[in-house]
Amino acid sequence: MMSEKQSRRRFLQAASIGAGAWLAKPSGCPGQTQPATEKKRGRRKPAGERQFKLGLASYTTRKLSLEETLAITQRLGLKYICLKSFHLPLESTPAEIAAVAAKVKEAGLELYGGGVIRMKSEDEVNRAFEYARAAGMEVIVGVPEPEMLGLVNEKVQQYDIKVAIHNHGPSDKLYPTPVVTYEKIRNLDSRIGICHDIGHTQRTGMDPAKATAKCAERLLDVHMKDVDAARAEGKTVEIGRGVIDIPKFLRTLLNINYAGIVAFEYEKDAEDPLAGLAESVGYVRGVLAVL
Repeated sequence: MMSEKQSRRRFLQAASIGAGAWLAKPSGCPGQTQPATEKKRGRRKPAGERQFKLGLASYTTRKLSLEETLAITQRLGLKYICLKSFHLPLESTPAEIAAVAAKVKEAGLELYGGGVIRMKSEDEVNRAFEYARAAGMEVIVGVPEPEMLGLVNEKVQQYDIKVAIHNHGPSDKLYPTPVVTYEKIRNLDSRIGICHDIGHTQRTGMDPAKATAKCAERLLDVHMKDVDAARAEGKTVEIGRGVIDIPKFLRTLLNINYAGIVAFEYEKDAEDPLAGLAESVGYVRGVLAVL
């Protein structure tokens, strides 16, 4: 019988081959689109078939300009982007927000969300929703104070914009894991859900795949990364080089029919993230090809 180490080695070798095949393609990702006839029929994908899409969380490029961020996103064949305030300041006027949204669209990308956005007061909640509406965002990746959840519940109904609450791991007193978040929002509007940062979850010692399965009904967004240790001191590394069981996590997303965005948030190498980010994107695409 093949040992666990041998089995893992073979899987990673296969994933590497798959990654090479994906990266060799001139554009796009196989499996992301359906044939035109199937689109017209509105075919629902069966359980276990990929429905989610790959994107970028722009905290990855926090030291780079908006133009550089868009160019990197294009270069990696990602179509969806969530902008952090580095690239679209919260204090922007509606006209400034519209101008940035237009740049994103001109680049052939979809500005699906913004954040992480803190919401500590009524004014900050109101500003977040006005900001998202002006940009045409579908989701706010946010961290509302617990006492603001009632107001957030009203706002998602008023604006029909989702709020995905982001977990920040062991040092986060409000939302350290998706499971903690779920317990605080389970009775609220279903448009209030979870942005699962799998690196921070792993740093608490919790298995990201198991946490995802427990909170599947409220999973609205994913921050995709890897870390070098399952403890508070764990740091971001290239995906596939860390301790997170990436194949298991991606298989869980398939099993729960997750249909949102999996946004890469590569926190390492802030001054020059392209190489590590490209490796991470290639690894995930390779794993998906094998799965």
